[in-house]
This record gives sequence, C-alpha cells and structure tokens, in this order.
Amino acid sequence: MLALLELLQSGGVRTAAELADRLGVDERTVRRYAEHLLDLDVPVESVRGRYGGYRLARGYRLPPLMLGDDEALAVLLGLVAGRRTGLTTAAGAAGETAAAKIRRVLPERLERRLAAVLESVAFTGPVDGGDGPDGAVLLTIADAVRGRRPVSIRYEAADGRRSERVLHPHGLVAHAGRWYVTGEDPAVGEERTFRLDRVASARTLPGSFTPPPPGRDPVERVLTGLATAPHRHEVVLRIGGSAEQVRARLPASVAVIGEAGAGWVRAELRVASLDWLPGVLAALDLPFAVERPDELRERVAALADRLARSARRS
Repeated sequence: MLALLELLQSGGVRTAAELADRLGVDERTVRRYAEHLLDLDVPVESVRGRYGGYRLARGYRLPPLMLGDDEALAVLLGLVAGRRTGLTTAAGAAGETAAAKIRRVLPERLERRLAAVLESVAFTGPVDGGDGPDGAVLLTIADAVRGRRPVSIRYEAADGRRSERVLHPHGLVAHAGRWYVTGEDPAVGEERTFRLDRVASARTLPGSFTPPPPGRDPVERVLTGLATAPHRHEVVLRIGGSAEQVRARLPASVAVIGEAGAGWVRAELRVASLDWLPGVLAALDLPFAVERPDELRERVAALADRLARSARRS
C-alpha cells in the first residue's frame, strides 16, 4: 500500500494495469490498496474512461518521510561522509542532528545494521562519483566487521574471473568514489583488498575470528595496495624534500614514500603510463633524481626542452 502511494506521488494518472505490474500484484489488489488509502484519509481519486486509473488529489503531499533500506543508508552515509571529510555547511551540527532524527525513527533491525556500517567505514577524502556497492552486500560485510564474523563472498575480478572465497573482514574504506573491504584470506593466510562493487553477494558464516593487531589501519592497507598494484611501469625516484611536500602531489594511493636520508625521500610508483609524471615532478618544484626507468628520464628532459623553448619565444 505504501509502495502504491509512492507511485501515485510521482504525479499523473496511473492505470490499474500499470500499477499492478509495478507492484507485482493483480488489479483487484490495487483497488483494495486504493480503498485502504482512502480509509486513511489519503485523497486517492479514481479516474474513469479510456485513459482512466488512479491519481492523488491536486496539491496533496504526504507529510511523513518514508525511506527504504537503501535510501536510509544513502542519506546517513551522505551525512556522515560530509562531516568526516569536511564537506559540511557552517552549521556543522545540522548534519549530526539530521542523522540522529533519521536514526530515531528507523526500525531497530535496520538501525542496528546501519550503525555497523557507520562504525566500520573510513573515508579517505571528499567523496567523488563512482560505482557504489550493493546495499545488501555493504550491510552484511559491515555486520561481519563489527561482529568479527567470517563472510563468504562471490567476487568477479577485473579480468572477469569469478570465484567464491572466505574473508575475515577488518574494515571498510571509501576512496575516490569506490568502496573497498580489507581483511585476511584464511585460505592463503594473507591480507587482501576487494572492491565492493565487484562483490555479487555476501553471506555471514558461523564462528568468529581474532581481530588484527593494533596499527593495521584499513585505510593504509587500501592506499598501499592501490599504489603497489602491478602496472606496466615501475618507477623509483629520489626527491629532495619532506614526505609531506611529496604527498601534496603524489598521494598515498599513487606512491609509497620512504626516507632516503639527508633530507631526501624515496618514492616508488606502479603506473600504466609515464605521460603525466614529468609535469607532476615539475610541479613539485623540488630537486629529484630518476633511478628508473630511463624512459622517464628522457621524458623529463623532453619536457624541460619544451619549457625552455617556450620561455625564449617572443
């Protein structure tokens, strides 16, 4: 009945056949739902004729806000992401009070599951558009993170290979418009990271697992995994400056930064293309040396020549 009301609120006249098809019921049930809404003082009008059907009386708006599971999850995640990444208005408390109001009216089952997501997820920065995860998958894995329960996931890799595996999930991370889950694969005894939009389904398994030792940060695990993922080129640089200065142009998801001594740092990257790196290195405005590959050294020299010619051009 509430789903019927939501359809009618979109405006216009909806035929009984159309409504029955959208709701997955027969036309007799649609008529019964419409009568129930009238009993609740919702002004559903019956329109006769060839193009007849049902509509709401002009100007009627339902006062209460109705949210499905996925809608409530989307609203709460948006509020939390805005607060944690600084994308809030000057009245920062408004986001917190809005989230509290929504959580107070949620069914206990759903509020408990959404709380698990909010406790388990970390945001690396402003949230960009991307492929969001399936709501049921996200809620199931978040429950498992909080309860230290193993999960079975059906996963499709980037090359299209499909597999079913068991994971001991440690945390959820939202980075650059994508969601990731980190955890241990007990079959191989190694930490793994999976993109949630590639998880077709997830189910909680019996038992529990020992949480990872302190200091194993899921965000660091995800960013390091992205920076060290195999690509066509392996780049090693020495840069004269601090790690903070280098991070301004080479974030943790792009490069692994380590100390090289005497005021220098060592940066290691795995990249599919070298085209963008000379410009980034120039923008650093710091002394640097390319250890490998030689092709990058040649591209940096070519960029320097082009800049010098432009500077001399009248």
